[in-house]
Amino acid sequence: MNPPDQPVPTVDGDRSLRFLFENSDIRGETVQLDEAYQDILATHEYAPGVSRLLGEFLAAAVLLSTTLKFDGKLILQARSQGQIPLLMVECNSALEIRAIARGAEQATAGSFDQLLAGGQLAITIDPDQGQRYQGIVPLVEESLAHSLDAYFQHSEQLGTRVWLAADGQRAAGLLLQQLPAQLVEEKSQRDDQWEHACALAGTVEDKELLGLETPALLHRLYHEAPVRLFDPSPVVFRCSCSRARTRNALSSLPPSEVIDLLEELGCITMDCEFCNQQYRFTREDLVDVLGEEQSRTLH
Repeated sequence: MNPPDQPVPTVDGDRSLRFLFENSDIRGETVQLDEAYQDILATHEYAPGVSRLLGEFLAAAVLLSTTLKFDGKLILQARSQGQIPLLMVECNSALEIRAIARGAEQATAGSFDQLLAGGQLAITIDPDQGQRYQGIVPLVEESLAHSLDAYFQHSEQLGTRVWLAADGQRAAGLLLQQLPAQLVEEKSQRDDQWEHACALAGTVEDKELLGLETPALLHRLYHEAPVRLFDPSPVVFRCSCSRARTRNALSSLPPSEVIDLLEELGCITMDCEFCNQQYRFTREDLVDVLGEEQSRTLH
């Protein structure tokens, strides 16, 4: 761990924290979510099993986003034939997160394979500049972490392992990644170091991921290895919806349909399914959307 004269960063609240092994080509990341996780759960009424699974997805999205280091957003979207038809989590490069489990209001199961039976996970990287990239992860393992491990194992990327936990109150995660050879060139030694680091991480219990601050967690796992901690980065719940974006969505409809809705309802109300924010539009708000149709008289 850190030398005695080096201050140890502390983690308060919702944070992601990066660390580096001093004597091996391995980096890591932890995330712990409290308030942001609760803010997201507060917008919907989910059963305990759904809340826990949503927490694991949130932790995974933050870990992957910080690992990829790009400007834009990362989207985890699971579709299944189980009790949760669609689960989606977004995390942008500012570590602002939002999430929804659509159609999960009646989900009562607690196990991963029942909630997301026959499912697949799309990992989408949507950069502010450049092309989108999407990878598909079959959800055939017993957990999200195992499914992600299988994806990384077969994707010819850097060795990457993930551990996730959530209990409905807090969500947390740990990620290890093998870096290109710099400190250690010999392959057998690199492989031994990687397997040893993963084996120790594999002993972590959910209560430790959820209850220990990162310095204490890393001391428990790697007290014999020098590990350098970096400054923590805050994670917050923030929905990217806005009145302008919602209005733009209305503009994609044929003006005649907008007129019909206004005639029937008097105004158009749209809700954001992520945060439940409601946006109300009258005919005066939609003058340019209606175009030539605005000459029609509303009754």
